[in-house]
Amino acid sequence: MEKTQGIGRRVAYWRERRRITQSDFASLMGQSRRWVQDLEGGKRQTDPRLSVLERAAAVLTVPLAAFLADAPGRECLDAAELDAIRTVLQRHDVITGTVDSDDADPLPVETLRNRLVHARSAFEAGKYASLGTAVPQLLIDTNRAAARHDGDEQLGAFRVLSMTLNLAESASIKFGAPDLASQCGNRAVAAAERSEDPVMMGLAACHLSDAMNHHGQAPAAQAFAVAAAGRLTSDLLTAGADGLSVLGTLYLKAAMAQATAAQSAPDTRTATAVPIYLDQADDYAAQLGDGGGVPAFGAQTWTSFGATNVGLYRVAASVQLSKGEDAVTAAGDISAAARAALPRERRAHHLVDLARAYQQVGRRAKAVDTLLDAEREAKEEVICRPRTKQLVEDLRLLGAGSAEGRLQALAGRCGLTE
Repeated sequence: MEKTQGIGRRVAYWRERRRITQSDFASLMGQSRRWVQDLEGGKRQTDPRLSVLERAAAVLTVPLAAFLADAPGRECLDAAELDAIRTVLQRHDVITGTVDSDDADPLPVETLRNRLVHARSAFEAGKYASLGTAVPQLLIDTNRAAARHDGDEQLGAFRVLSMTLNLAESASIKFGAPDLASQCGNRAVAAAERSEDPVMMGLAACHLSDAMNHHGQAPAAQAFAVAAAGRLTSDLLTAGADGLSVLGTLYLKAAMAQATAAQSAPDTRTATAVPIYLDQADDYAAQLGDGGGVPAFGAQTWTSFGATNVGLYRVAASVQLSKGEDAVTAAGDISAAARAALPRERRAHHLVDLARAYQQVGRRAKAVDTLLDAEREAKEEVICRPRTKQLVEDLRLLGAGSAEGRLQALAGRCGLTE
């Protein structure tokens, strides 16, 4: 009976995650709603037949194993949910920015913004799976609002639309879909331009540069970020803390793209621009003062920009350049209190970068323990992200010495097999 209840609970979990009602699921399964209720409630007297579970897995687009155990990765945004974002981006009204066939009145911009804040807060807390249902509907609703509102409400709708696309870009990067990230980034830039808000224009440029960098277009990503900064500097310098945050973040994105480009550059001169961009970002962080990096600025841009975030990027850029010792040194310059002021997602992301640095310098047991610290900060940043799984695989191949047992347990939670 306990096994049957476990299977039913997992079926219910995935049905709800796919936003399918019990009635619709019953129709798709060729059964009654009461049958679904009994299955999910564990009230059926025998285990469901394999053919039934195979059919349910096909309907819910999950592997059969998802029903047999609480599989690793169930917290992760999966392919079906990324496809849901792709599907929305392929809608005629979303592509053209025109009115859709729904006669419903557009939602107020403030309502849309509150929904965006809720979704973005989940992202910053490292809770990524919920984005698979929140983002597609928010894209539809914000596009409808931008098409039907006018005046200041329309400009506000374009701001929320651009930021929603930025969020979709970030989620796509997290789960190894750089093509989707680039698509979201391009759409975000277009929406930001229509918002007539330089802060939104710069913020969207940050996200598109990031997407281009992850999509194998590092030189173009660097050039785009620098061009956007050059175009928008005067406007951003007069836009208060948010303007400075976005301007500084553009140079951080330029630094990361330059570091990526340096990996395949024929000489070492490409890497020399990386610290120049980081120093430029540091200058803007200094202008923000002690408030830099505190989430108060995130109410508008969610950049977490400030001296602390510049330090995190110094670590990340050094890792990208395979300079593990420099990365470890840079990490040591960041105080625990400064890290604690950042969102969980940023803290965990940094710890994964630091773990890679430890791996680069041969301190593999320390790398494993740092990954475990990251998992405690934001579980999904470690067990879900392809880049983190690759680091775990690399450590397994190299061996982790005294941390071998902890590494193998982590690999299991990541869903990695022997």
